[in-house]
Amino acid sequence: MSEYAAPLARLIEELKHLPGIGQKSAQRIAFHLERAPREDVQRLAEALLDAKDKIRLCSVCNNLTESDPCEYCSDPRRDPELLCVVETPFNVISVEKAHEFRGRYHVLHGALSPLQGIGPEQLKLKSLIDRLKDGTVREMIVATSPTVEGEATAVYLARLVKPLGVKVSRIAMGIPVGSDLEFADEVTMLRALEGRREM
Repeated sequence: MSEYAAPLARLIEELKHLPGIGQKSAQRIAFHLERAPREDVQRLAEALLDAKDKIRLCSVCNNLTESDPCEYCSDPRRDPELLCVVETPFNVISVEKAHEFRGRYHVLHGALSPLQGIGPEQLKLKSLIDRLKDGTVREMIVATSPTVEGEATAVYLARLVKPLGVKVSRIAMGIPVGSDLEFADEVTMLRALEGRREM
């Protein structure tokens, strides 16, 4: 005999598939939804289905979009000679929050990870190479995460792209603003020293 009525147990089970949601969080969300007015739950269900039905990948950069091409690719004010390569659509939002980058993007939808079965074939690399071959891009900024997978992806991209005559740069990494040096590990400290600039 289950602890919960079958519909509630199913809801908890489905919620557990979401990233970062374990058994306890799934239970809390399920009980919250059960107590919420039907209209609130209806709006949530409609929003989920609406996003699922209307959001697709941009045919140029692979970002999530409702219109194709996306707002970044179709904006004439953005510099087509600068291309920032990121792992996920969420990373585009992170770069945009800095209000500094005015180029365009390319979303790989992952990073190289042989242990998880993610090789170059699983990433959106063919469309990246096609974009670079037309000669418009003069600099490609690799903004992959400072993880083993992100670093491996950055090195792979640099080797893949350099023969095309495109300048390849990597975002600086190091000590985050507001943190203390005593908590920095060796790799972070090394990156911070390598990425130093004149004042």
